Amino acid sequence: EPFLFNLFNDPAIIGLPNPFRWLLAKFISSRRAPVAREIYEQIGGSSPLLANTVSQADALAAVLNESGNPDEYRCFIAMRYWNPRAAETVAAIKTYDPDRIVLLPLYPQYSGTTSGSSFGDWHRAAQAVSLDVPTQTICCYPRDKGFVDTVAERVREGIGNADKGVKSPRVLFSAHGLPQKIVDAGDPYQWQIEQSVEAVVSRLNIPDLDWQACYQSRVGRLGWLRPYTEDALKKAGVDGVPIVMVPIAFTSEHSETLVELDIEYRELAEESGVPGYYR
Repeated sequence: EPFLFNLFNDPAIIGLPNPFRWLLAKFISSRRAPVAREIYEQIGGSSPLLANTVSQADALAAVLNESGNPDEYRCFIAMRYWNPRAAETVAAIKTYDPDRIVLLPLYPQYSGTTSGSSFGDWHRAAQAVSLDVPTQTICCYPRDKGFVDTVAERVREGIGNADKGVKSPRVLFSAHGLPQKIVDAGDPYQWQIEQSVEAVVSRLNIPDLDWQACYQSRVGRLGWLRPYTEDALKKAGVDGVPIVMVPIAFTSEHSETLVELDIEYRELAEESGVPGYYR
């Protein structure tokens, strides 16, 4: 519940002024906490997101320090809505006393609701303790060669596993959804998702590849980015084609992949008559 409160109390998520946002966040988080607990119970009672992120940070530090002082580069983690949060990480970095800081989002595509909110949280925390160090920000990397090549390699493996029937598989690139009004106001997220998908498809270079970008994880009554992933799955059932599901906006496993994609959407695919589902 505290995690959910921090999420919905973020003005980048709910734009109401306080105290209305605070009250609404308290209401939503209390209502959604039991549902969230049930979700996490399906994957052992907790999210692997932090452990995965620690592994990513350790791997990056190892690469950066390959040819020099083993402590020349340090990789710190700041989570947005639960620990370690930016204030805790800023304190650790101030003790480390770096020459410069690079902020690296683990969201490949930029949105003001994700990377933008995280950058703002970081700068507020740094200002609060007078951490005045030259800082660079990596905005996003929707078409970065390393990212695109790695995703394409995994997609090729999925196609190889799925291509066993009469019909070739359809590749669904599923990204976390966003309210349509946020994109209409100028957020570049949808455009960058499309950039990532087109780059991966180009890298695959498979003639007549059947593919589609779609969006998952919508909540509430607002109009969200379309097409919805569940509708794309139902259409695949009607067309009788197997599915290769690609989480194009995520760089590690968590409830949206391990529960929503691996359990809930797999069940929907089976109910809809999809002849094969490969994530």
